Amino acid sequence: MSFERPLLLLALLLIPLAIALFVFAERRRMRYAIRFTNVDVLAGVVGARIWRRFVPPTLFLLALAALCVGMARPQRTTLVPKDRATVILVVDVSRSMEAKDVKPSRIGAATKAVRVFLKRVPSRVQVGLIAFAGDPAVAAPPTTDHDLVGQALKTLQWYPSFGGTAIGDALAEAVRLGQEAVGAGNGNLASVTAAPSQTTHGLVSILFLSDGAQTRGELAPLQGADRARAAGIPVYTVALGTANGTLQFGFTRPPQGFPGGFGQGRQVPVPPDPDTLRAIANHTGGQFFAARDAKSLNAAYSKLGSRLGRKPGKTEITFIFLAAAAALLIAAGLLSAAWSPRLP
Repeated sequence: MSFERPLLLLALLLIPLAIALFVFAERRRMRYAIRFTNVDVLAGVVGARIWRRFVPPTLFLLALAALCVGMARPQRTTLVPKDRATVILVVDVSRSMEAKDVKPSRIGAATKAVRVFLKRVPSRVQVGLIAFAGDPAVAAPPTTDHDLVGQALKTLQWYPSFGGTAIGDALAEAVRLGQEAVGAGNGNLASVTAAPSQTTHGLVSILFLSDGAQTRGELAPLQGADRARAAGIPVYTVALGTANGTLQFGFTRPPQGFPGGFGQGRQVPVPPDPDTLRAIANHTGGQFFAARDAKSLNAAYSKLGSRLGRKPGKTEITFIFLAAAAALLIAAGLLSAAWSPRLP
């Protein structure tokens, strides 16, 4: 916790002064009690629970301390939304995403996790969606209308799922889309013509989900990662699926990019490639997640939804101390009234 006006914490020196005044008042009260001639009343006062006399003053001092701290404008470090932030979601829609080792299927779990992300990400953050298999395609351009991105999720099943997995090309397309979103959103010619890393650094993030190794594409995965790194864009990668995941093909030959020979209904292994995705995250300054089931996938997207599009900042919490001071003062007043001695 930090303070906007730390010098005002010197007001806490009023606490020892208040304690000294209370002790002085108590001594005067005792001297008056000794000279008091009504012995019956004096006996009733002395017989009361002595500790009750100190509770209201203690609460009052705590309230005074809370007010002094509140005057210094306390702040706590937290994540606050970035202005003009953009997140590009990249989802693998290749045929292997139909595997059911993650329930209800890999693509079904991925779609639900993206919806979790859309609920957690700040409303003013732009979110774009790219679907890729052999080639990347923009399913939804970056927009703050997250419902529109949610509608685009329903169309992922219609994107071509054949032709392999082009991880490097999908990364390059995500970088291009992020740079375009930042440049178009600023309206400043100087920022558009500046170096890409200056234009997008800290403003664009990529959330990349895939379940397989690269089998197609002009760019290798780390070449696509190089473009993201040069643009100052971190890539958060999620490896979806288990090592025992398989997919049954109902035709004579498995499609391009999958191992296996001829055969009807052949079970083809479709394990994820965590090493490549981890390398991409490390190379770009992002983070890697391994999702072996729907629960861990949702947890990863929920965590990223509350982080991406935000930056470290400070939030003022003065109201907490003011509320505490008010509650303590009310409590002190009520107890003082309830426990004050009653004359017969």
